[in-house]
Amino acid sequence: MQVKRIAFKQVPQFSFKDIAYATAAPELSSFYKYAVKIESFQQVINDKDNDNTDRHALVNSLKEQYKNLTTSKLVKKNIDSLLDNKTFTVTTAHQPSLFTGPLYYILKIFSTINLAERLKEEYPEYHFVPVFVNGAEDHDFEEVNHTLLNDRLLVWNNNEGGAVGKMSTNTLTAALKELKSTLGDSPWADFCYSSIEEAYTQNETYGKATNQLVNTLFKDYGVVVVDMSGKELKKLFIPYMEQEIFDQVSSPLVQATQQKLEKVGFSQQAYARDINLFYLLPNDRSRIVLEEDGSYRVLDSDLQFTKESLREELHQYPERFSPNVVMRPVFQELILPNLAYIGGGGELAYWLERKTQFEHFGLNFPMLIRRNSAVWITKKLVKKINKLGLDLLEIFEEPESLIKKYVSRQSQNELNLDAEISHLATLIDGYAKKANKVDPTLDPKARAIGKKYQNQLVDLQKRLMRAEKKKFAEQIEDIRYIKKELFPKNGLQERKHNFMNFYLKDGPFFFQTLKDHLDPLVEGMVVFIDD
Repeated sequence: MQVKRIAFKQVPQFSFKDIAYATAAPELSSFYKYAVKIESFQQVINDKDNDNTDRHALVNSLKEQYKNLTTSKLVKKNIDSLLDNKTFTVTTAHQPSLFTGPLYYILKIFSTINLAERLKEEYPEYHFVPVFVNGAEDHDFEEVNHTLLNDRLLVWNNNEGGAVGKMSTNTLTAALKELKSTLGDSPWADFCYSSIEEAYTQNETYGKATNQLVNTLFKDYGVVVVDMSGKELKKLFIPYMEQEIFDQVSSPLVQATQQKLEKVGFSQQAYARDINLFYLLPNDRSRIVLEEDGSYRVLDSDLQFTKESLREELHQYPERFSPNVVMRPVFQELILPNLAYIGGGGELAYWLERKTQFEHFGLNFPMLIRRNSAVWITKKLVKKINKLGLDLLEIFEEPESLIKKYVSRQSQNELNLDAEISHLATLIDGYAKKANKVDPTLDPKARAIGKKYQNQLVDLQKRLMRAEKKKFAEQIEDIRYIKKELFPKNGLQERKHNFMNFYLKDGPFFFQTLKDHLDPLVEGMVVFIDD
């Protein structure tokens, strides 16, 4: 196994915004608090100490959550350690995607595990716990109800609404059956299926099933799964929700930051509403809005409150109130003694909109760390790449561009007419200038005639390439296959394929390889070459 890194700037599949933060673009420096480097963490620790996190409430909530889960001694130790003021967390989060969804779900967690271990080496007087926050209150079902396994899209069909984590696992039967048939008979298929099947059949709700699945996969690494929907944790959030509901504090702060970000090329990530909280109902999660008459209403329902009755509802049933994407980071950092949030480029882009919001609420803004991105090149693909003589950077190129480059390189004929096209353009310009001296109205006529011949040369070049491509049909097919496997739809493998595409072949070796080589403090795409 070879492991290489490619700088983010050399990976065209990454967006401008993603690369900008990952490479510490100076124009973004005012939107975050800490430079992403190991020596910054002592300051983060000192600053987080001032938040006075309610560790007892956190540990009590976690023990309640874990009481029906079989977990490891390390996870139990990590939970107990959170009572100690010298214990801190590093955190990632994701919605409860079907069968863990895309590969980056797994990459996020290993990035977090390895950061916690690296911090322990650097700061041995402290303890660091890797945390995965299960975003079970999210209600975007279409975002989490599918996964791609062995080129087959597995889909969970369900007519329930509301928070995904509250949905019944009874409707997962068909998806589990399809999973079993898709996994086949590889040595690790039984482990994958039994882990998922047990989680989805031993729990009544999808949120709890996800907690169990993540625990099964990562308990030996000490990962603590946090479900933030419990009443005890929501009680801690009441004062912040009161400000959000009755003073509408977040929207102007976030919008002002978004305007500043737009000036440096960062478009708005999340729309900040006047009230950034939902109200949870059976099979529903709807926004709370302020009416013109001063009352409060839950959209798409008959629920209406006065200011006094809504405050009473909040204090009596805080678990019914759910933060949206604007308030969720505040809730997370309130309940956790957290130092760093590890996420993808899109996530960090909306975190960059939150710094002044955190300052208003008096909470420390965590270090923001770009999770590891990775691509896994199997032995089969390595053989094809080597046979074609492609180098590592070339395989990241757009498919048609790569095919043209390959054909031009292999062909014994001259296919490139760029020099001729350029020379013709110079001649056309000369003819037009001569015509202009005689009669200015002839200038566009001369250029139009020249453009016609220039277009014909361009068309001839395309025809030459098409004709030559036929001689390399087998190689072109291999290039398209390589691109489809590594960059489906010219996107990233990690955003499409499920981790089981690789686990089925390599089992625990796949996880161990990720564990050995992912480091979110080192910039660049990690390339695993299974040769």
